[in-house]
Amino acid sequence: MIVAFIDAYRGRFGVVPICAVLSEHGMRIAPSTYYAAKATPVSDADVADAYAANALLDRWIANRGVYGVRKLWHEAQRKGHDLGRDQVGRLMAITGITGVIRGEHRTRTTDRPVSRSRQAELERAHRHRPAVGRRLHIRVDAGRVRLRRVRRRRVQSPDPRLDRVTNPDR
Repeated sequence: MIVAFIDAYRGRFGVVPICAVLSEHGMRIAPSTYYAAKATPVSDADVADAYAANALLDRWIANRGVYGVRKLWHEAQRKGHDLGRDQVGRLMAITGITGVIRGEHRTRTTDRPVSRSRQAELERAHRHRPAVGRRLHIRVDAGRVRLRRVRRRRVQSPDPRLDRVTNPDR
């Protein structure tokens, strides 16, 4: 990447000044390192990896980008590419492709913590909620959850016959 940058601007500024400026900004490279990288030919293994990565990317796109390492490895085997599973994983990492991860989705309902005023408002609304018809009542106080029993309020009907139907304990 640095070699490509130097290649792009070496006609305008020269190799040595570019290397000096890059070194001043934390990207240390000597001019001899640049020339050594330019003189080294691309290895056969790098060329083979580039072709294999391109083939995997084509297979991944053809399958709507949902294949992970295992399925993409099987797909490559079916298409006649002699690649190992770990090699497929390495080439996927190089090309930046990933499969769909099942069960890892986390739904976030808020992006910020609840403020103190919002928490006080929630507690106030919770305290004023009627507990009619509930046996147990959950109350949140300053981050703690308390469970307390609430007596069921009986509704008295004007007709005593109906009162026995609605309140069988009487």
